[in-house]
Amino acid sequence: MKRLLIVFAFFANPAFSQQVTCQNIFIITTDGFRWQELFTGADSAIISNPDYVKDSAALAYMYGGKTPAERRMKLMPFLWNYIAAKGQVWGNRNYGNNVSVANPYHLSYPGYNELLTGFADPQMISNRKRNNPNSNLLAYLNSLPKYKNSVALFGSWKLFSYIVNGSVNKIPLNCGYQAMEEDSLSLTEQAVNYLEQTSENNGAPTRSDLLTFALATEYIKKNHPHIVYIGFGETDEFAHHGQYDNYLNQANQFDKFLAQLWSLIQQDDFYKNTTTLFITTDHGRGRRPAKWTTHGPFIGGSDETWMAQLGPNIPALGEVKQKIDYTTEQFAQTIAGYLGETFIAEHPIAEPVYSFFTKKKN
Repeated sequence: MKRLLIVFAFFANPAFSQQVTCQNIFIITTDGFRWQELFTGADSAIISNPDYVKDSAALAYMYGGKTPAERRMKLMPFLWNYIAAKGQVWGNRNYGNNVSVANPYHLSYPGYNELLTGFADPQMISNRKRNNPNSNLLAYLNSLPKYKNSVALFGSWKLFSYIVNGSVNKIPLNCGYQAMEEDSLSLTEQAVNYLEQTSENNGAPTRSDLLTFALATEYIKKNHPHIVYIGFGETDEFAHHGQYDNYLNQANQFDKFLAQLWSLIQQDDFYKNTTTLFITTDHGRGRRPAKWTTHGPFIGGSDETWMAQLGPNIPALGEVKQKIDYTTEQFAQTIAGYLGETFIAEHPIAEPVYSFFTKKKN
């Protein structure tokens, strides 16, 4: 009964009766990136701490500034110059604009499960390698005739293959230090395979985000899938190692990935003006400078996340400052709605975020 009520509300809401102008969705995540850096830039209390930064003067030159607006612009210029001007950015808790995970564990597997299934499953407790029993949005879309064989996932973290239950849901995916195994590999794919095979980190749970980006964009150009998930992981890796300098550098690199991906989209007739970017993270991190390296159920701030989006169906609301409370589990049905679809599963699915469609700026 609960699912029927959700489906009725989904179709009854006027926001979803609009003409569908989004034909393609790219879901992009960067693991464990705090809302604090996204909205206020480099944290002065951390950037000056020699325990976390090797060259504070250089890092302050690169990402420092007198105001949060100046610092965040240095850190993520594409997001703040372009996405914030033409799309939406949500999650600045300084205005009571709260985006959070609904699961109580505040770890990666529970966070990605929540994002892709629309269900904060209380049984998804840890990052243990286990095939996810919950139906996910990617597999559901791939089951529809319109998107059959036009869904793909690329992830830096190798556990993505378990999160989307890749052994059962036969969608193209490439996670961790996994070689591309298509019949005809491009020079880029051959080069990435070689770099992975010869890397001293081969076998680590998370590969370089640059390799993930190279494989994902090459696949996009070759195959033109309608639905793509790209999961980056090094922001979380560097944070866990207490390397605030590399954490900020990787966030800046992530911003460059977004800019390059949008440029690719707008230069390709298949994607131009019909593609939406949906950008978020899987969990937050500790609020206090001494706890920024970690996250979990007992670390304050670990549930605090954010979201940004850009596309032809996304009203240009910019940085949204209204007081709200949204959760990651609402995103799966929202993304399905952008495509004019309703995500149906055997488990409960949270309602979509209807206000993402509004044209009123608050």
